[in-house]
Parts: sequence; C-alpha cells; structure tokens
Amino acid sequence: MNPNSILGRYLSKQIVVTFLLVLSTIMGIIMMFDAVEALRRISGREDVGMSYVVEYVITRLPQTIDRVLPFIMMVAAMITFWKVSKSNEYVIIRSSGVSVWGFLMPVLSSVFVVGVINVALINPISSKMYEMHETIKYRFVTRNPEAMLFSSKGLWIREAISEDKILVLKAKSLRQEEDKVLSMQDVIILEMDRQSQIVKRVEALLGELKDNKLNLRGVKVFESGKETKTMSQTEYDTGINIERIKENFIDPDAISVWELPDTIKFYENSGFAADRHKMRYLSLLSSPFLLVAMVLISALFALKTNMRQGGVMFLIIAGITTGFVIYFLSQLIYAFGINGYIPIWFAVWSPTLVVTLLGISAIIHKEEV
Repeated sequence: MNPNSILGRYLSKQIVVTFLLVLSTIMGIIMMFDAVEALRRISGREDVGMSYVVEYVITRLPQTIDRVLPFIMMVAAMITFWKVSKSNEYVIIRSSGVSVWGFLMPVLSSVFVVGVINVALINPISSKMYEMHETIKYRFVTRNPEAMLFSSKGLWIREAISEDKILVLKAKSLRQEEDKVLSMQDVIILEMDRQSQIVKRVEALLGELKDNKLNLRGVKVFESGKETKTMSQTEYDTGINIERIKENFIDPDAISVWELPDTIKFYENSGFAADRHKMRYLSLLSSPFLLVAMVLISALFALKTNMRQGGVMFLIIAGITTGFVIYFLSQLIYAFGINGYIPIWFAVWSPTLVVTLLGISAIIHKEEV
C-alpha cells in the first residue's frame, strides 16, 4: 500500500496520534515521580525553592524518555493494532486485497520518520538538557546557585587539591606520547574555592602531564585585582593521571548526534579509546530501526482478523513481556560490547537485526497458517 494513499495516511495518522497520546501519558507519570524525588531532596533545605523542582523535572525528562522510547512506541503500536482489529477495519482492509505488508507499510514508514526526527531534531535538545540537569545537580550539592559543571566537548577535569582549593583543567587538544606522558595544547587552569568561585585563571600554550606533575609552558596568569603575569613555564603537583582522564571524559549522553563524530575523532587522535561514545553514536543511528522492530513485534501479538477468538489480554501481556525480554537481552549485549568482548557494531546492531528478522519471519508464518 502506498503510504500517501488515503488509507495509508489514515493508518499513519492513527499510529502517530496514538504515539503522542501514550508519550504524553508516560511523560506525565515520569514527571510526577521525578517531582516527588526532587521534593524529597529539598526537604530541610531552606536555600532551595520550588524552582529547583521544576528545573530538575524538566531537564531530566528527555533523558528518561530516550531510554523508554522503544516501549512507548511498542505500546502505541499495540493500541493502534488492537483498535483497528476490534473495529474490524483490519478485516475490511485485508478483504479488499491488501496484504499484511501493505497494511503495515504506512505504519512502519511513519514510525521510521518519527525515529529520524527524534535523532536529528530532538536529540540535540535532549543532550543539552541532560547537561543542564547535571549542572543543576552540581549546584545543589555545592550549595552555590552560580556554580558551573564544566563539560565542554574538549577535555575538562576537576581536582580538589586541598581543603579550600579546587583545580579545573581544560585542554583544547591532547595526545598520549608515551604510556605515562600526556601532551596538551591550549591549556586553561581555573583555581577555585570550595564555593566554586574562580580565584585565579592560568593559560598556557603547551602542557605535559607526567609522574603526577603538570608542566606548563608559555604561561599567563590572570588574578582579580592584579596585573597579568607572563612566565616561560610553571609546574603544578597533581593527582590527575591518564587513567583518571579516561574516566572523566564527558558523558556521551550530553553530546548530540551531530557532535559525536568530532568528539570520537578528538579522543582517538589523543590516543584514547572512545568506545562509549561510539556505542552511543551507533545506538542513535540504529534507534529508528529499533522502533520499526518493536512495531513488528506489536503486530505479531495485537493484529487479529477475528477478535471473537478471545485471548486478547493474554496477547497484549505476552507482547509487553517480549518487549522487556528484548530490552534485557539488548542491554546484556550492549554491556559485552562496551567491555570489549564483542565488536561495538555487533553489540549495537545485532539486537535490532535479530528482532526485525524474527518479527518478519513470525508474521509471514502467521499469515501462512
């Protein structure tokens, strides 16, 4: 069936509208639970008001929705298929000579478009709000409404060097020269107090991290109320090492799909692995196909030519249970990939491909029986 035909547009409208309704319902439930959690956090804190609750709930929402989006689409598809089956629309469509794949084509096309829109347009907003959420939590912990959680797309790392001094290190580019030597360019160090207020800013053209010492060359020191100092070199004692830098790379969830390729290239050119970022990037690319796979599973359980046969509730429960099993197995395979036991591309794409092929095979077998 042509998705642009009258019937195709009708089916596309049904799945999109149902998806938006289910999405709105799930968003309301998530926001309610997050609001309760935020209220629990601020109990006994006189320095935090309801604005924190609102910001906490709104900025956390996209991250949570991103995780449960396949289930939302699956529920929406099952409701849509159940409605067209109950109203005998499915029987009428099939009786007019439309195959099951002709019936599914408009639905699958619409779902795929929704997935592409989510990755291309919604994800950049979601990643920015995730970064804002982390900043809000950081301000809550530090009790400073002006504190900033540094997480740009270069290297940012924070270290407490004494009871009242914190260092924040930024490097525009870096490269691992030897096993224990890290060279940096365009280095910025912010010396901050415990309230996250900047006390001193140090800029250097070059930096070298070796044996818990950070050597800087071409240094300029900016300090409030004092003249700018220029030095050929200076040195910092630090507990920062290469392993810690690896652990403190920016969370992939805070990077949009459009920026992830450059971020991955940045880390790989620096001599570090970027497996988590690659997994995130490939997961975003595969997400529209995963939504299509979940719709196929929904069709297997919810599409029936004869609703009088009964067992509808059993099929719906079986479909939802299957969705949870798919999610569990995909997360298990994902963990194998992130730990290097299997190739990254295989860990990301294999669950989607397997579910898609099983869904197609099961629907064909069901039609032949």
